[in-house]
Amino acid sequence: MTPAGPAAEPIPTARLLLEPLAVWHAAPMVEVLAGPRLYRFTGGRPPTLPELTERYERLMAGPGRRGEGWLNWVIRQREDQQLTGTVQATITCEPTGLRAAIAWVVGAPWQGRGYATESAQALVHWLREHEVMTIVAAIHPDHAASAAVASRAGMTPTAERADGEIIWRLGG
Repeated sequence: MTPAGPAAEPIPTARLLLEPLAVWHAAPMVEVLAGPRLYRFTGGRPPTLPELTERYERLMAGPGRRGEGWLNWVIRQREDQQLTGTVQATITCEPTGLRAAIAWVVGAPWQGRGYATESAQALVHWLREHEVMTIVAAIHPDHAASAAVASRAGMTPTAERADGEIIWRLGG
């Protein structure tokens, strides 16, 4: 358990393995995250290896805030062991129980294969099994692909907005 909920563990799916993030994943993930179009809705640019290594070191260290936990996974194809993206959950303790804010990214070469949906569904299922009562995702209003992933993972859009993004919710 993290200070706020479960600790990341491997999550297998039919075609993928959600593998807990480690700093050594930075080198192969630089290529996965290299596509500039990945940042169309989120802003930013592809990270360099030193930037991604530093980011992963911070993620592995955790938030340092009481009542919050960071869970991060890389998405690995089971067939050829290729990394294809990431999923994450920020767990917080709320008066109604554990809450997770989730996100996903699949590298451009692997988009359109259902990997984001398969990963998000597996993550949501795993979170629910670990007593997370509320699951949310913030999605840019023009990002139809991410909205479809959220919908397939059982989430519905709300009237809530955060930084211009629509909050999708399951539970709570």
